[in-house]
Amino acid sequence: MNKPGNQRGLSFSGFIFGALCLVLVMVFGLKLIPPYIQHAEINKLLSTIANDPDMQKAPIRDIRASFNRRASIDNITAVKADDIDIDTSAEKPVLTASYAVKIPLAGNVSLYIDFNSASK
Repeated sequence: MNKPGNQRGLSFSGFIFGALCLVLVMVFGLKLIPPYIQHAEINKLLSTIANDPDMQKAPIRDIRASFNRRASIDNITAVKADDIDIDTSAEKPVLTASYAVKIPLAGNVSLYIDFNSASK
């Protein structure tokens, strides 16, 4: 097995490197979670509006007004009503939105994420 002179374990520099990697992963993760949560909320909101019986034959301005009311309740800021593409040619309206989110990390380094949301 091991000779009495051999040491086992983690060196101090190895510990510092591992801790630094863990902190970086946590910082990225904590900054990425809110945009993905808001993306899920936008998808849910678009589907809710598209499946609402009152919105099936509503004019586009009413659909946009409904989105504005619901988005203000859910505190959705990434998409505005004018950013939504609405197709009313089918039985129920199809709502889609493409948007980007810029997440500042440190200094002049940022992450830029493109999202595509659609009603289901």
